[in-house]
Amino acid sequence: MSAKRRFSSWLSSDVTIGSGSDVGVFPHGDEAREIELLGAFGMPALDALKAATSIDARLLHMEDRIGRIKEGLLADLIAVDGDPFKDLARLHSIKLVMKNGTIYKQ
Repeated sequence: MSAKRRFSSWLSSDVTIGSGSDVGVFPHGDEAREIELLGAFGMPALDALKAATSIDARLLHMEDRIGRIKEGLLADLIAVDGDPFKDLARLHSIKLVMKNGTIYKQ
């Protein structure tokens, strides 16, 4: 069974899918590829973005500290050029990086 077909069966069976907290097969710094592949394999863009944020936080038992934009939680945010809900490849066009309230790239 192909990876795409296997992934499709997981989506239809309501399995919880998170985006990896370690990259593995990609060079460090290109983790957005995994989120993009989730979409390419059939996961809606919103769900793919949640897989890398709030779902991962829940799976790692850290939802009280990370995974959402909420007062009191650690905040690592990016802004991208374009709309990642329409095109997950936009995650490669990072225009701003903010970590814990400090801007690192603008």
